[in-house]
Amino acid sequence: MNTGDRLARLLGPPELRWLVQRVRRRAERGQPLHGTVTLSGASPAQREAVDRLLGRRTRPGATVSVRLDDVDEILRRSGVRPAGLLSAVESLTGPLRDLAADAATSEAAWRAAFAPLDDAAARRPALLPWLDGLRATGTVRRLAPDPDDARDLLVDCAAALHALPREPESMGRFAERVLGSAHGLDDGRPVTGLLFGAARALGDTGDGEGAAWRREVWAAVGLLRDELSSTVLVLGLPGGDRTVTGRILDCAAGEPVVLTLRQLTRHAPELRLPDALVSVCENPVVVAEAADRLGPASRPLVCLGGHPGAAAMTLLRLVVGAGGRLRHHGDFDWGGLRIGNVLRARLPVTPWRYDTAAYHGALATGAGRPLAGSPTEASWDPGLGAAMRAAGRAVEEERVLDDLVDDLAGSDREEASTCS
Repeated sequence: MNTGDRLARLLGPPELRWLVQRVRRRAERGQPLHGTVTLSGASPAQREAVDRLLGRRTRPGATVSVRLDDVDEILRRSGVRPAGLLSAVESLTGPLRDLAADAATSEAAWRAAFAPLDDAAARRPALLPWLDGLRATGTVRRLAPDPDDARDLLVDCAAALHALPREPESMGRFAERVLGSAHGLDDGRPVTGLLFGAARALGDTGDGEGAAWRREVWAAVGLLRDELSSTVLVLGLPGGDRTVTGRILDCAAGEPVVLTLRQLTRHAPELRLPDALVSVCENPVVVAEAADRLGPASRPLVCLGGHPGAAAMTLLRLVVGAGGRLRHHGDFDWGGLRIGNVLRARLPVTPWRYDTAAYHGALATGAGRPLAGSPTEASWDPGLGAAMRAAGRAVEEERVLDDLVDDLAGSDREEASTCS
């Protein structure tokens, strides 16, 4: 019988496979092949095979222990494998891997895969926290477990980041120009998810959810996901005559105007609002009433129409950038408070008849509908949520319409009584 057959009989039985694999793992990790290895829950056949290998009486119990030095000595002394235990295991299971070297090679490959994003973040420091998060969470490795595939994905992401448009551009046109396909940034694609995270970091649009918020995130970096369905209602906002959108605003002459995201990004009005007060409401009825009563004499008014979408947020940022000051009123219900929290988190906004005192004053004019939904707190007034829970009633903007319209007719000197 040759030494290979003898080795197979001595160390190759299935009942000893666990021992051979333990030795192999130790060797591949660079650990010494000394000391004792133990198998808990060993079967009788496994215990018997170990005792036969070591030439000892069968021992009772469900745990079996083996000194590796003893096995090595048996192999050498018997002549079955003069080179010892490591050589025997390699003969039985194939060439050993150097796991440390493999890990180093893999890490180098992942560093190379991330290099395009490292370069993008070096040019745009606002991306650094986002990039750190990608590494810490393993997001990229889940999307593309192989570093070569990951590099292709991150090359596309970096190319999109480098090519973000200076002037707003439709998502499809941008994807075709940069990635070679108009569908390159469709929902569900890995590169779309990565680029969206980067857009959030660059646009500083905060947390949110829903299609309107996603459009806002894309629009903040110049990519128009849907530039026509996102709109905002405006009254009395001076737009200037240098752009089409500005001329539309100026020509409205006290009439409400609906602006699309396309108009606000492709042909943004050249607003001049140094220290001017711009009011923000939640419901179109406020705009309609102000237009009917005040016409061209109305202060500038922006209507969100519910949760602020991309067009509304784009316009409000233009207002702030032009020196305007924002004040906000909404329905006294949980949805209205959430809208107020979103605005306050993203923009410098003060409340407009939208605090605890104003709520109690509105309740005094008559009971509103019952409050429904999940309660929340108002970030600008810690007592407002508690007051609403105690009263259990909602108050919509229609209830205080006269007061709001009177404020829109007032002068800047009167604003102290309505803003806090």
